[in-house]
Amino acid sequence: MGGARAGVKCLHAHYAYRLAGGEDPVGAWVAERVEPVHPEERGGRVAAIDQGTNSCRLLVVEPPQAPGEPLRELARDLEITRLGAGVDATGRLDPAALERTVRVLAGYARRARALRAERIRVAATSAARDARDRARLAAAVRRHTGAALEVISGEEEAALTFLGGTSELDPADGPFLVVDIGGGSTELVVGARPGRAARSVSTAMGSVRMTERYLRHDPPRPEELADLRAEVGAIVREAAEALPVASARTVVAVAGTATTVQAIALGLARYDPERIHRSWLERGDVERVLERLAAMTNAERAALPQMTPGRGEVIVAGAAILVEILRGLGVERALVSETDILDGLVLDLLGYPGPP
Repeated sequence: MGGARAGVKCLHAHYAYRLAGGEDPVGAWVAERVEPVHPEERGGRVAAIDQGTNSCRLLVVEPPQAPGEPLRELARDLEITRLGAGVDATGRLDPAALERTVRVLAGYARRARALRAERIRVAATSAARDARDRARLAAAVRRHTGAALEVISGEEEAALTFLGGTSELDPADGPFLVVDIGGGSTELVVGARPGRAARSVSTAMGSVRMTERYLRHDPPRPEELADLRAEVGAIVREAAEALPVASARTVVAVAGTATTVQAIALGLARYDPERIHRSWLERGDVERVLERLAAMTNAERAALPQMTPGRGEVIVAGAAILVEILRGLGVERALVSETDILDGLVLDLLGYPGPP
């Protein structure tokens, strides 16, 4: 039982709440007396927080004990905080968005420490790059995690995404092109071998940015979607001229837009990472999903069983970006990956540069 009618919870419920990132003095008291729960627990645990324009994510891992062993994943969490709301127009962080984000960051920091992470790495991408007042976010990160906020460049974002998205792929399937559609930017990265990016382009198009620029009605009007796709198409053509995209044998699509579109295309009863990871997404399916989503209201999209809370408002723009990338590059299908920059942050923290 988790508690009693009088509101007194069992000690294990307090402890579990602390492990989930809750602020619980009783849970902390229990932890001091019972940990380590498993005597075989190894040290060296690390945590990474990916603070994106749309979402905030946490990954806590334990390194392998011997060469060839996989990382042991202890936590992988995601919340849509929309840190980048309004940043494209104002160049500043919205106070409500910052408050939402800091609240989640604080919980993630508690969760990482409860899971005995020895280091916490926090990296922020497009919204923080564009915000003139990002020092407010940096101060909150330092206060809650004890770590300095890394506001990474588009080039660094691309390299880390490539590391996380391809590190476990077969080198025989290369060269690879990784497509990372974020909230504020989209990265296109090429590399001959898993884990090692060679060239990249970071573009100022993302699901949040393009939604705020173009999709002003609910559902969006056809002319709004047409204008969005026209700008995205032009950006994709420019990126294709800067990268050897034609050399890629395998296109890998990472991040929430691609994984959510695939979940809908597969008709899953719920979002299931195991069914989605390393599955093939056909361009025709992306086009059909986009048409379906564009005809829905925000409320209807939010009610889809595959939709993460908060993503429905920006998924139309994200799916449109994905369609235009696949069309513009002449790609018929992409390998969908649940691993991405978040995994790259952890691998890089642990000194995994990818195979030579």
